[in-house]
Amino acid sequence: MLLIGLTGSIATGKSTVSSLLSQPPYSLPIIDADLLAREVVEPGTAGYAAIVAHFGPSTPDLLLPEGPDMPARGPAGKGRPLNRPALGRRVFGGDEARRRDRGVLNGIVHPAVRRAMAGAVAREYVRGARAVVLDVPLLFESALDRFCGLVLVVAVRDPAVQMARLRARDPHLSVEDAENRVRSQGDVRDKARRCEARGRGRGVVVWNDGGKEDLGREVARAWGEIERCSPRWWSWVLWACPPAAAVLGVWNFWRNIRINKAWAELELKEKAKL
Repeated sequence: MLLIGLTGSIATGKSTVSSLLSQPPYSLPIIDADLLAREVVEPGTAGYAAIVAHFGPSTPDLLLPEGPDMPARGPAGKGRPLNRPALGRRVFGGDEARRRDRGVLNGIVHPAVRRAMAGAVAREYVRGARAVVLDVPLLFESALDRFCGLVLVVAVRDPAVQMARLRARDPHLSVEDAENRVRSQGDVRDKARRCEARGRGRGVVVWNDGGKEDLGREVARAWGEIERCSPRWWSWVLWACPPAAAVLGVWNFWRNIRINKAWAELELKEKAKL
């Protein structure tokens, strides 16, 4: 089974690509890290308790306010849900305090999401899926790309396109808030370069500066590359022979570590030139 790591940046079209891949003619199962990240911090979970314990004392509006439709103990009696815009303001930004808080939040959420993703991948393998898409906004940053046979990055060449889409999608965001959210996920063009540096059959970039029809053609082109490098018959072989799938998984993991090491060395050399 091929693990496809799908990533990008905010407002580059990653969710649209994920939706296209879930529909015919692709019909791939999607494991959405954002959806799992919400589930693992719902009231009553260990993630929720950890977030409230750390951020609650210094973030008065961390939880949704009480009201006629929101009892003090929350709808299910497990606590009021997180006020996500308030938490976002606390962790999104480039200053040291926000970076530190974002690190704490990631340290709470990421391990729980990884466990949930591993379980979902195992279930899809048992069902005989030929490929599974891991939809992860911070795929490289969380080092989950090490487990993927192929990485798919959805990117834009023009940063102004990304900002315009974000402001149109979330009009409640100020210009500063929008810029902070874009910066918090890194330059998507750097992710595209890193993806392409993985080599043929291991990294594909989907460029999304145009409309939906253009994006559909880009996805079809990307899928054509994927099928040439990972044909359907190979997926059936791996499903029928679990030991072979395990060996390939270890090989991919080791090779991706080497790829990431080479990328880190390249970045250091480029920075040394500045």
